[in-house]
Amino acid sequence: MTHRSPTQTAAVVEPATTVAPASLLSFDPRAVPVVAVDGHLPAVARTELTPSALRARFASPPEWVPELRREPRLMDRAPAQAAVLVPIVLHDGGPTVLLTERASRMTTHSGQVAFPGGRVDPEDANVAAAALREAWEEVGLSAGYVEILGSLPTYTTVTSFIVTPVVALVQPGFSLQPNPDEVADAFEVPLAFLMNPANHRRHAMPDPERQSREWYSMPYQDGEYERFVWGATAGMLRNLYRFLIA
Repeated sequence: MTHRSPTQTAAVVEPATTVAPASLLSFDPRAVPVVAVDGHLPAVARTELTPSALRARFASPPEWVPELRREPRLMDRAPAQAAVLVPIVLHDGGPTVLLTERASRMTTHSGQVAFPGGRVDPEDANVAAAALREAWEEVGLSAGYVEILGSLPTYTTVTSFIVTPVVALVQPGFSLQPNPDEVADAFEVPLAFLMNPANHRRHAMPDPERQSREWYSMPYQDGEYERFVWGATAGMLRNLYRFLIA
């Protein structure tokens, strides 16, 4: 499924967490050992992934606690507000999530799998407007195809971005035009795959201070490509899982 070429937030309590990305030092996250796979947890039922069920869940959120909220701070920079769009594409064969591979020239998180998104500008009316603007600028996704459902709790990255994930339904039929300065590729992963913890792997490695750090990955085989979803993107997807399974 490769493409070439007002929000509502549920009340949350921020828990302590042991799952966080590794340092920004150069390394291959695929080579870091897998310490656990969460196959013992239930998958979100496919009946809960339909457009009507997703609309109902965001319209009346359950009581729940996000699993991941903050990564260790590894850069000396002022925090900045950011927003990403979590675009759930409504295909007849089942919903997918539209993701991007960041261009290698990007100064932060280059080459990683990400949601369309970026810094919130002063001109943006709200985080949803910022997410929609960034999706248009990065991949050419027109807001006319997008129905905003709501937002998940903020997620603070190692680069000090305080990210609000804005979840949306996207009608098929759009044509993407990725901005080569920001996006190397755009592709889709089935939502059912991402909402099944049997596909959620935990990695661990020692950091320079000799403390173990852990993070999630959700690798997806897309034809000849392995789409290695990990770090902040996987963390936000894990929170979406917790929200939908609550």
